[in-house]
Amino acid sequence: MLKNSLQRMLWLITLLVSCQTFAAQQEAPLPDTFAAHKVVLQISDKDPFKQTLVLNVAGNLQRYYGPENVDIEVVAFGPGVRLMLKDNPNQTRMQSMMAAGIRFSACANTLKNFAGKLGYELQTSEGVQIVPAGAGRILQLNAAGWQLLKP
Repeated sequence: MLKNSLQRMLWLITLLVSCQTFAAQQEAPLPDTFAAHKVVLQISDKDPFKQTLVLNVAGNLQRYYGPENVDIEVVAFGPGVRLMLKDNPNQTRMQSMMAAGIRFSACANTLKNFAGKLGYELQTSEGVQIVPAGAGRILQLNAAGWQLLKP
C-alpha cells in the first residue's frame, strides 16, 4: 500500500512538472530592458473611456520618466482586447506609441473565443504581440519585477 501511494505521488509530481514546463514554453519572451521602471498596464474593459485612460497613463509615464527610464507594456484580455483591434479608433495613437517603444499585447484566448462566437477571426493592429493568455502575461511580467497598474 505504501508503495502504491509513493508511486502515485511520484506520478503526480512528474505530471505537475510536465505541466509547468509546458506552460513555461507557452509564455511570450520577456523583453530585454535595463529601464529603471517597468510597468505593465492592464486593460480588460470594453469601455472606450477606460481604453483611452490606459493610453493616457502609458503616454504620461513615458513623458514623466523619459523613454530610456521606463519600459511599458499594455496587456489586453477579455473585452479590453477591443483596444488592440485594427478598427479601434485609437490605432493612430497606438502606432505612435509603439514607435516610441511602448508594447501592446493581446490575449490569444480572448481572440479565439471571440472568433468562435463571431464566426471569423478578428484582426489586431499591426505591431500588437499575441500572447497565449493576457492574465498569464501580466503574472509573468509581475514575477519578473514589473509593476502592475490597472487604471
